[in-house]
Amino acid sequence: MMECCVADLCRAVSGTLLQSGAEHFSGMSTDSRRIAPGDLFVPLVGERFDGHAYVTGSLEAGAAGCLCERVPETFVEGKFYIQVADTMLALRDLASWYRGLFDIPVVQITGSAGKTTTKEMIAAVLGQHGPTLKTEANYNNQIGVPQTLVRLEREHWAAVIETGMDHFGELRYMGVMVRPQIAVITNIGDAHIENMGNTRQGTLRSKCEIFESLQAGGLAVLNGDDELLNTLELPFETVRCGQGANCDVRVTDLLDRGMEGIDCTVQTKKDTYCLSIPSPGVYMIYSASMAVAIGERLGLSHQEIVEGVAAYVTTGSRMRRLRLREERLVIDDCYNANPQAMAEALRILTKSQGRTLAILGDMGELGDKSESAHREIGRLSRELGLDHVVAIGPKAAAIAAEAGAIGAHFATLEEAMPAIHRWMTPGTTALVKASHAMDFGKIVKELEETYS
Repeated sequence: MMECCVADLCRAVSGTLLQSGAEHFSGMSTDSRRIAPGDLFVPLVGERFDGHAYVTGSLEAGAAGCLCERVPETFVEGKFYIQVADTMLALRDLASWYRGLFDIPVVQITGSAGKTTTKEMIAAVLGQHGPTLKTEANYNNQIGVPQTLVRLEREHWAAVIETGMDHFGELRYMGVMVRPQIAVITNIGDAHIENMGNTRQGTLRSKCEIFESLQAGGLAVLNGDDELLNTLELPFETVRCGQGANCDVRVTDLLDRGMEGIDCTVQTKKDTYCLSIPSPGVYMIYSASMAVAIGERLGLSHQEIVEGVAAYVTTGSRMRRLRLREERLVIDDCYNANPQAMAEALRILTKSQGRTLAILGDMGELGDKSESAHREIGRLSRELGLDHVVAIGPKAAAIAAEAGAIGAHFATLEEAMPAIHRWMTPGTTALVKASHAMDFGKIVKELEETYS
């Protein structure tokens, strides 16, 4: 974060200066455990926590000052205090003001699946041209987005911001901060559908909130093979990416290299790109073609775009491949799960050599589609000819039921581990996937520790 003036901050958040101190601050944190000298501390308030309890400790740890909703009983000498009506809203206003200090291209991404993959791919391409800010880890919500935006520095020439949501209004809220020049929707699926009226049309409406903050003259980049996205008629220049004849950026000549990745040709109105994507899954063509469209829009060279796609690296527990002893392979894709993503992950599993083991867990927030969605995954597992399916969790019982003879159901991770080890024989490839709340990272960790 650039050094900022306290007086400007006070105006940005419509605050009242209770005590003056340092005239500038050079960072921001909502976590009292991660305070750096010169930071602004923003104490957030929730149903089960109140950050105001950590104001004094944060200031004594080196923070230059703080925001607060109420007047404290005591003040730390030499520190500034700014009172605001709501610290969460003030965090949004701070990020919105700070983002306005930068006249650079900002790309905002949302979608039911593939947001992080697409963010990483676009950032890999734009990063070939110059320093590019991108969302880290899971900082894609109402607290994470402002924390990402305040990491902007003078050196950044572009930013790629991922925005997730599970309720109506969240993209509208975050858009006030991001104000993108380019808005991307990866697809419309069933993730969080129970909060969208249990319909994909509801999901589409919620995702389209991203366009409310798209700047004048902006660009909408859409998955051109998504049936619902193709119903949109937007008052912005729109580029559709995919394999269909309707796509402006069209993917052809696919060569599936199994676990090593995908080769393809991407053709635009300006150029033709022969791409080598270093990650498995045909769905990677959408992230790559969107990165091509955005790279062209922002003036990158042919070489920068091609090399950027080739430089893509998976992040976190998203199709991370762990090669272990005696030719065992773990596909760690347990960051999150929805029906479409789980089905694609199973298809990728079938491209591996040797025996196959799918370790699958509950998929959350599917509403009245939950039972049928889990059963469909079990049915697909059987049809794909997998060797074993370990289903864990109450909802996943439907997966095992439909998987038939290859399926086994367990209530907990601990109960499942003996079967997992029994079937994790030399030469086996195991896919580990479930909604984040299932904490399947523990399975990956145990497999890594056991077979490394």
